[in-house]
Amino acid sequence: MKTLVILTVLFSSACVNQMSSVSVYKELGGYPKIEQIVDNFIIEIEKDPVIFEYFKESDVERFRTKLTEHICFHTGGPCKYTGDTMERVHDGMNITETDFNRGVDLLINAMYQADIPHRIQNKMLAIFVPMREQMIYRP
Repeated sequence: MKTLVILTVLFSSACVNQMSSVSVYKELGGYPKIEQIVDNFIIEIEKDPVIFEYFKESDVERFRTKLTEHICFHTGGPCKYTGDTMERVHDGMNITETDFNRGVDLLINAMYQADIPHRIQNKMLAIFVPMREQMIYRP
């Protein structure tokens, strides 16, 4: 009986370790799904007059490419991020905490539209929301 309990615990641990080794990138659905999220996010930004103000002078194609790279890289995908630091990208924008949170809501909408399950959305947000300090209040 004791051996059975030990084997069960070991098997359970192996399964948990195996499950946790799957990258968020793979859980999202890989590169095509990230592209879909980014395209949805761009549409969300275009529809939001407050957040659009931060992007109205942006090169949309460059934004699309760099954000796709950024998400791919930070979620464990095979991409290399070739863009600027978050500080440099956001210098001069002076993004408020309220507007940052509004942007996060738009990203959540974009993930929802791409059929990303809430559990995976939360994993992705856990990766990117800590970057908030590199983005807000950068005069």
